[in-house]
Amino acid sequence: MGVSSEVTVKAPMCPSRGVLEHVTSRWGVLVLAALVERSYRFSELRREVGGVSEKMLAQTLQTLERDGFVLRDAKPVIPPRVDYSLTGLGREAADQVWALARWTERRTADVQAARLAYDAARTP
Repeated sequence: MGVSSEVTVKAPMCPSRGVLEHVTSRWGVLVLAALVERSYRFSELRREVGGVSEKMLAQTLQTLERDGFVLRDAKPVIPPRVDYSLTGLGREAADQVWALARWTERRTADVQAARLAYDAARTP
C-alpha cells in the first residue's frame, strides 16, 4: 500500500511530523525504550530513564499517552498506584526507536572518531 501525498513526513504541514517529534524526542525515545522491557511505576521509570526531571517525565508520558503509545493504569488503592506500559501501537514505535538507540550505542565510537577528524581538518 502506497503512502498518500497528504501523509508524508517530508511535507511541511504533515501531521506525521508531530508524531515523529514525540517518539524521537530525547525523553520520548528513552521512555519508549524503557517500557519495551516491562511496565513501570512513575518513580521507577524516572530512575530507569535517568536524568529526566519529574516535570519532563510527566509531560512526556502524557504526550505519549495522548498519542496512543502509552497506557496509564491508575489503581484505586491507598497509596495510589499508577503503572505505565506500552499499547500495541506503542510497542511498534518502541521497537523502531529501540533499534535506532541500539545502533547509536554500537556506532558512537565511529561518530566520535568522525567528529575528531572533522574538527582536526578545520583547526588552523
